[in-house]
Amino acid sequence: MAALLDLSVTERTTAPPDIRVSFEFFPPKTEKMHEQLWQAVERLAPLKPKFVSVTYGAGGSTRERTHDTVVRIQKEKNLAAAAHLTCVGATRGEIDEVARTYWEAGIRHIVALRGDPPEGETRYTPHPGGYAFAADLVAGLKRVADFEISVAAYPEIHPEAQSAEADLDNLKRKLDAGATRAITNFFFDPAVFCRFRDRAAKAGIEADIIPGLIPVTNYAQTHKMSARCGASVPAWLRDVFSGLDEDAETRRLVSATVVAEQVRSLVREGVRDFHFYTLNRAELTYTICHILGVRP
Repeated sequence: MAALLDLSVTERTTAPPDIRVSFEFFPPKTEKMHEQLWQAVERLAPLKPKFVSVTYGAGGSTRERTHDTVVRIQKEKNLAAAAHLTCVGATRGEIDEVARTYWEAGIRHIVALRGDPPEGETRYTPHPGGYAFAADLVAGLKRVADFEISVAAYPEIHPEAQSAEADLDNLKRKLDAGATRAITNFFFDPAVFCRFRDRAAKAGIEADIIPGLIPVTNYAQTHKMSARCGASVPAWLRDVFSGLDEDAETRRLVSATVVAEQVRSLVREGVRDFHFYTLNRAELTYTICHILGVRP
């Protein structure tokens, strides 16, 4: 952590380079969550993100809410909105129809994912007659229309991958099928991303790989989420949040500092695009962007 906070005078006083950001939201389940989402959109829209994306529930459980949220964001906020779409719980024909509905509504960007198993199931099983994996979904979407397509990447390997090499081969298949870029799972050590980017380049991957970053608001929850998706949690992150369980204000300050320094470290490595997992909370992401020079 000391290294993250060790900024030289030059770094503190020099104007930051141009940074491009994008934001992820999830569709609301309740009226209160609906209000929280739109407060977040209202707050972050003036930052002019490259795009914003809206997630898709396990087993396609939020299909209609995702559609309505994506279309409303694009129409009312004049933002480029991307809809998450998965292979789970639908035939190819049904997924193609969802994609056509997005295209007709003016949505041109899809985040194509294999998807998580439906609630109550522990392992992914392809739907009979559906797209088996994300690479198949990408190819199918490109047959429907000329979508811009983002796919997922895992700097620390997908939990179900047989090996790092197999995971990288899967990413390459998705990009070769027509995807535009990859967005990574969240991570906390910038070196993890840099090593992954170098490995991808050696494997012949030329598409942009965008680091995904998550502001930590609750260390315990983040630790559990990290275990599920294969992201390591460094000891220094545990240490900086130690003793702050009942101090939400200090947690927010620490979280903003951690992510801002992640970005600064990656900027020094030539990275300019960053994707923020907002969890439908605007203030932390807005604060981090302000620190980095991304302002209205």
